[in-house]
Amino acid sequence: MAPAAVEIANGAATKYVVPKEMKAIRYNKLNDFSLVTMPVPEPKGHEILIKVKSAGICGTDIHIANGDFESALTQGKSVVTGHETSGIVVKIGENVKGFKVGDKVTADNSELCGHCHFCRQGKLLYCENFLAHGVHLDGGFAEYCAYPAEKLFHFDNCTWEEASLFEAASCAVHGMDRIRPEVGSSILLIGAGPTGLCLAQLLKANGGAHMVLASNEGPKMELAKKLNCADEYVELSRKDPSKQWADLKAKYPYGFDIVVEASGSHALLERAIDYCTRGGKLVYYGVYEKEALIKVSPARVFSDEITMIGSFSEMWCLPRAVHYLETRKVDVRGIVTNTYSLEQFGEALDAVKNKTCIKAAIIFD
Repeated sequence: MAPAAVEIANGAATKYVVPKEMKAIRYNKLNDFSLVTMPVPEPKGHEILIKVKSAGICGTDIHIANGDFESALTQGKSVVTGHETSGIVVKIGENVKGFKVGDKVTADNSELCGHCHFCRQGKLLYCENFLAHGVHLDGGFAEYCAYPAEKLFHFDNCTWEEASLFEAASCAVHGMDRIRPEVGSSILLIGAGPTGLCLAQLLKANGGAHMVLASNEGPKMELAKKLNCADEYVELSRKDPSKQWADLKAKYPYGFDIVVEASGSHALLERAIDYCTRGGKLVYYGVYEKEALIKVSPARVFSDEITMIGSFSEMWCLPRAVHYLETRKVDVRGIVTNTYSLEQFGEALDAVKNKTCIKAAIIFD
């Protein structure tokens, strides 16, 4: 592999020699990945090639590998995964303006068709031909990746570890758009994963008069306290949390205006409606197993006028997420606990699967 190099003039990068080949993690089928050498993608006229500097690993990557999340793998195709990608601009398509070699950028992983029923209604997230880098298209678990210029956003201050949280934070921003909390809301958020910690901070700062965070006892809750994510913390026993749930119900007999299930446990989602006040909102925020089902009382939803909201992914939320993280109005320091090289991808995946980390990220030299 030919070495990449930057030419410097007046302190600025003027040219980047891009190698012909790169290392990448490619899945050939479900739960079957390997480290491969493959050609570096050539950016089209509207695209930018970035040298990847960080790519986060989250629970969605586990769902993609297992087939619980629709992807190239469920269609019988191979794919380079990695959907939380940031890096440095190294090559720019001929039709692109507003970028220069050396810019630090983070990527919105989605690509849309622009002509389907929903695209033509402006409901872009529901694009019938929705594709995402790291899911359907090659993504960021590679030394290089090409993206449409319109889906890359500049940043300056965040570290590469922090940059691996931009996508998670943008999903939280989209969650805020879906929830639209009223000022003075009482809120219960269940789950303290990375995107849950981002959402908790946003809810607390944007309408939440009293935020209760409930999650399993351990490092995530300790970090949540350090980041001041909530006003009250319910550290659930990993053996039997039934008494803590009963105590929470007794303390708040009228329930909460907003209940967010962010753990991805459909068992907790089924329980969550019991903590909604009349006229409240229940938010499905976690990624659930494809075949999971829950029991919901339609009479309760009807008579108590419960609003049930789904929040999936994001669309054009990254600029706001970048602002929140760069200003530390959403503080993600400490969320990435484990960093790995591309060659250690298997170890990183195991850390996420076995929940021995809060957040893992692939960091490139």
